[in-house]
Amino acid sequence: MKPLSVATYNIHKGMSPLNRKVTVPAMARALDTLSSDVVFLQEVQGRNTLRALRHPNWPSLPQHHYLARHLGSKVTYGLNAAYDHGHHGNALLSRFPVTEWCNLDISVNRLESRGILHCMLQPQGWAQPVVTLCAHLNLLARDRRKQFEALSRYIDSNVPPDAMLILAGDFNDWRDEASAILRERAGLNEVFRLLNGECARSFPARMPMLALDRIYVRGLRPVSVEVHRGLPWAKLSDHLPLSAQLLPL
Repeated sequence: MKPLSVATYNIHKGMSPLNRKVTVPAMARALDTLSSDVVFLQEVQGRNTLRALRHPNWPSLPQHHYLARHLGSKVTYGLNAAYDHGHHGNALLSRFPVTEWCNLDISVNRLESRGILHCMLQPQGWAQPVVTLCAHLNLLARDRRKQFEALSRYIDSNVPPDAMLILAGDFNDWRDEASAILRERAGLNEVFRLLNGECARSFPARMPMLALDRIYVRGLRPVSVEVHRGLPWAKLSDHLPLSAQLLPL
């Protein structure tokens, strides 16, 4: 059985770390080199008319459609935050059909609109489908704890216990409270912790010091994991992408 290749990446709304340059075209080329079957994306700009006016090279397509077209993937988009000049959210790019999907609002205050994009996909050659949850959580620890609780309840109610499950995204959890909570309440294990003993440092991209991005699994095991450092990644977003090769238990 061929491993499932997954990646997670906060694309910073398609802008360079200091918001000076549009990086979506270069980002598409870089993501293509990963050859991922499934890509979990956060801070995807579905529309931003102000930046489109300001930057001549702003893509005419929504970022999730632009990246999906370049990578030859199917795309699912979960809108989290809407405003007068646009909207942004999470997206899942998949080489395999997505048979079901929904977007869960886990916002706990008016300032941060957050969501979990829930998809079910069928990898080629696999006997069972895989449930994917693409997450972007709050900046404050007290808010994240509420979201961990809501997420655990949601998984318990909506994901069968024998289903293969991947939860990936930007957890903003620099103290790593999530790993123990999600392992105890939902049976999820972080892939870098399983293979390397600790979560991968992915922020800030030019000098990664904080482990904010994660890939959690249940019913799957990591064969290999990697945090993609250096160029071109250090100039594309304020986060670095993580990737993993997964097989069923």
